[in-house]
This record gives sequence, structure tokens and C-alpha cells, in this order.
Amino acid sequence: MRLILWFRRDLRTKDSAILSHAQGEVLPIFIFDPDILGQLPADDKRVSFIYRSVQRLREQLRTIGLDLSVYYGRPREVFESLLAKCAFDEVLCSCDFDSYAITRDMEIETLLPMRRFYDSFLLHPDDTLKNDGTPYKVFTPFYNSFEPLWSSSHLEEFVRSDTMRLMEWEYQSGVSLEEMGFEVQELPEFLSLDPFEVLDEFLPKLANYRHDRDYFAIEATSRMSVFLRFGLISPRQLCNRVRGHDGDAFYIRELYWREFYNAILYHFPQSERENWNGREIGWREDREQFAAWCEGRTGIPIVDAAMRHLGATGTMHNRLRMIVASYLCKNLFLPWQWGEEYFALKLLDYEASSNIGSWQWGASTGADSVPYFRVFNPYTQSEKFDKEAKFIKSVIPELADIDARLIHRENGVQSNIFVDYPSQLVDIRSSRAEAIERFRRV
Repeated sequence: MRLILWFRRDLRTKDSAILSHAQGEVLPIFIFDPDILGQLPADDKRVSFIYRSVQRLREQLRTIGLDLSVYYGRPREVFESLLAKCAFDEVLCSCDFDSYAITRDMEIETLLPMRRFYDSFLLHPDDTLKNDGTPYKVFTPFYNSFEPLWSSSHLEEFVRSDTMRLMEWEYQSGVSLEEMGFEVQELPEFLSLDPFEVLDEFLPKLANYRHDRDYFAIEATSRMSVFLRFGLISPRQLCNRVRGHDGDAFYIRELYWREFYNAILYHFPQSERENWNGREIGWREDREQFAAWCEGRTGIPIVDAAMRHLGATGTMHNRLRMIVASYLCKNLFLPWQWGEEYFALKLLDYEASSNIGSWQWGASTGADSVPYFRVFNPYTQSEKFDKEAKFIKSVIPELADIDARLIHRENGVQSNIFVDYPSQLVDIRSSRAEAIERFRRV
């Protein structure tokens, strides 16, 4: 038997479904797809991270007697080229459910049988239905239904096959980032580490995670989202590593929001662009205000710091995501789809299901979402979770010498005549009242 092992969003050698099911001669490959990359700007940070991760994967495969051939081209053309050189029996790969991936895989299956493995999440959405065969729409009963899984002391991981051997092949390292039209980007320092190193740094903080996770000025989160997104660590490995530490139950429960949103998008694919609850919201369409939000020029320090930090690093703390989403949808009253698309462009850890689900949660249009009358006050949020304005000042240097009390007060920074800072786009109180009234009328 001769197999192609197509690595996609499973860039690891341990707990790997395809390495567990492989047998006979194998050709491991990775494809940089220009149809995907062509939609991204030259300074996209994710491409730099994926490129580096693929090189590491190749090194790791070599330590276990394998290798990786890296290609830049449309998948169908790559497979046609491979098949012109040699006959293969099957392709092994992980599942992808987005519309482009489904079409792409259908094309490849006209050339060669594909065997897919569900390797990026704990649960296949088809296995998350209620007893009546319908999908869960509320998180808590969804989570409770899998008590045997999340309470398990250990989740079984895939064991690497000992019946595969590397094919003789001219293994390619691939083209450079520059040859693909991208610039090498500086990435957050933690992304240069092995995911288990990052996780081990977090474990001593796990006992206080439930409380500290909202304080974005301190490093209290696991920073696992990027590694999960591209499969450098599996959700099984992550659960197994944290299990047994103080605070593990709450942390693992949080991971099930990722499973929940994945199931929601799978069972309700229209929610990718449409309001999940079907309500027709008459959003405003002010592109100038949206640009100010994207660029961190709203006149609200916490919103501006969060957005500028996102642009500079590709990362954003979850509490900040909730704050900026609430402001966009319930103060500026702009469409959540605009915010979702911008996050899709910028976030290193962008995962469609989680991002869409979270945006619809914040906009009060999604599954188990926040009530429409709950609107985050950005000043209250910044004072509560960054009292000394450490995060804000670290991102916005012109506010470094401003009293934190002014930063946490509406128009407080603007009252200082020595600081050149943008005026607020909207008044917080009146825009909140207007948004609630608009929602109430729907």
C-alpha cells in the first residue's frame, strides 16, 4: 500500500490520526495553497507562523524516520503532479468543514480516494445531537451531555503506527515566504516556543485562572489558541496535560465553548454570514466609523488599545474581544459581520466557528448569546480589569503619563489639553440607549 499523508491543520507528530492509521509506504506532504494565500495581505502574520511551523514539523518527522515534502500550488495540480510520477492508493488527512475545503476535497477525490480523520476537535458535530436528533442550541446542556468525556481522567491519544515506512522521493523544502509574496513577520515571543513549554508555564497559574483570566494586564491565560488552531497541540493532549491540576475543571469547561461553536456552525452553516436567530437588525453602515474602530481611533482608550494591539501582534485577550465587539455592535451599531471579517484578517488564532460564534454572542444574534440589553461600558470594563491602565499605557504611549482615573472616565483623556487624542465617535450612554431601543423594536 502506498499512501499520501496530507498534513493540513494537524502540524504535529504525536496524537496524530494520520500517523496512527498509516501503513505501508507513505509520502507526507504539506501544500501552501495560492487560492487561500492569495486572499491575504503580504504582512499576514499567520503565514509566517504556519511557514515556521511547517519547517518544524519537517524536523520532527525526520527524528522519527519520516520526512515532509512541501509544495506551493493549487492542491489539484499538486496531486496531479504526484500521480504523474507514482501510483498511490489513498490520501489520509484531517477533516475540514469550511465551504472552500469541501469543494477542494471533492476535487481531490476525483483523483484519489481520501480518508479523513476528525482530529482538530474532541467531538464530531454529528455526535453532539440531542436525543431527538436535533442540535443543541444552549451551551450548558450541550456541555452537561458529555460529562463522561470531560470528567475522564485521561483521553485516549493516537499511537503512531509501526507499520509505515517512508517512500523514496525527492523531498522538497518548498519555496520561501518571499517567493510566495509574503514578508517575514515578527511574531509574539511565545510562538517561538514548543506549545508544551508554553502550557507548562501556565499550569502554576491554573488554580487562579477562573478569577485572573479577565485581567488583560497580567499574563493569566494559557495562550493555547494559536497552537490549537493549527494543530501543534491537540485538544486531547491539552485536556490530558491540565487534568489533575487545581482549577482543571473550569479550564476544560471553557474548551467546550470551542466544541459548541464548531457544532453550531456545522449544523447551521447559514450563520457564517446571517444572524443565527433569524432576527433582521437594521445595522448602520458607516465605513468611516468602522475604519476608526479598526485603527484604534475611537476616542475610547481601552477600545483603541485593544485594536492597536491586535494590529501590531495578531493577538487579543478574550475580555478585550468582548469589549470591542460590544462597542462596535451596540454603541456604533455596525454589523457584527464587519467585525468578524476584520478579526478573520488579523487574528493569529482565527478559527471561523469560534470567531463567528463569539461575534454573534456579542451582537445578541447567536446561539446562547448575551441578551440584547446587556451592553459593556468600556470605561467600567477598563477600570475593573486594568485599574492602573497598565495595558492601555503599554500600547498607547501618549497616555503613559496620564492619570489612570482620567483614562477610565468618559472624555477624561480629551479633557487634558496637553494630550492630542481623538474625540469619541459616539456618546456611550446615549448610543447604548439607542441600541437597546433598536433591538427592542425588532
